[in-house]
Amino acid sequence: MLNLNTKSKSIKTQDNILNVHSIESFGTHDGPGIRMVVFLQGCKLKCLYCHNPDTIDTHGGKPYAIEDLVAMAIKTKPYFGKKGGVTVSGGEPLLQSKALIPFFKRLKEEGIHTNIDTNGRLLNHFTEELLDKYADLVMLDIKHMTEEGYAYITGQRNKETTFNFAKHREASGKKMWLRYVLIPGITNTPELLHAMGNYFKDYKTIEKIELQPYHKLGVHKWEALGWDYELSDARENTHEELESAKSILKNYFKEVKVN
Repeated sequence: MLNLNTKSKSIKTQDNILNVHSIESFGTHDGPGIRMVVFLQGCKLKCLYCHNPDTIDTHGGKPYAIEDLVAMAIKTKPYFGKKGGVTVSGGEPLLQSKALIPFFKRLKEEGIHTNIDTNGRLLNHFTEELLDKYADLVMLDIKHMTEEGYAYITGQRNKETTFNFAKHREASGKKMWLRYVLIPGITNTPELLHAMGNYFKDYKTIEKIELQPYHKLGVHKWEALGWDYELSDARENTHEELESAKSILKNYFKEVKVN
C-alpha cells in the first residue's frame, strides 16, 4: 500500500489541489479492472444509507497536490492492466470539478483510464468540460425514480438534476454505468425497477447497471458522528429479491451486475 498519511508539500493554489478523504490503492469495485480510488471530501446530499457519512462534511479532508496524486497513480499503473485506472469518488467528486480537470488531463497524458463516481447533482461549465474531454467513464448513482422517494433518501429535492446529467452524458456519446441501491420496499419494487428501465432503455452509452444490495456496514460511522440512522428498521434483500430485480432489469440493460 502507498503511504497516504503525509500531506503534500507542493500545494500552491486551490486550483492544483484536491480535498481528499482517503485513497484506496487497489480498488476492485469502483469501475473496470484494478483501480486507484480517490475518495474526495464533501457532499451536498445526506443519503439515508450512506456507508461513508464521514465524507459528507465539506470542511473535512486533507489537501493533496494534483501532481502528487498523479505520481501515486503512475506508481500503481503497473497493476492496472488494460482495464484499470483511477476513479474519483466521495463524497461527491464533482463539487471539486474545477481541480479535477487538470488532474484528469494529467492522467490522460500518462495513458491512465479515468472514471467518476457521482450522484449527478452538479452540471456547470467545469463539470461539462470534465465530462466531455477527460472522463473516460461515468458511474451515475440513481437514487430513486420518484421525487418523493428521492427527497426521502437524499434529504434534497429535484431528482431531475440527476436525469439532466444523464442526458448530457448520453449526448456526448461517452460511456456510462448506472448504480442503484436496492432497499426492500423503498427502492426495490417491481414498479420502480420497470420505471428505471423504461426511462433509460433507449440510452446508447449505458454499458451496464450495477445493483448495490442494501447493508448496514456503515451504521457504526453514523453512531460515531452522533447522527441518527433512520434506516435501522430496513432489512437486507433476500437472494430471491436480488434475482428478481436482476431479472426485471435484464429486459432493459445490456448487463446487470449485483455487487
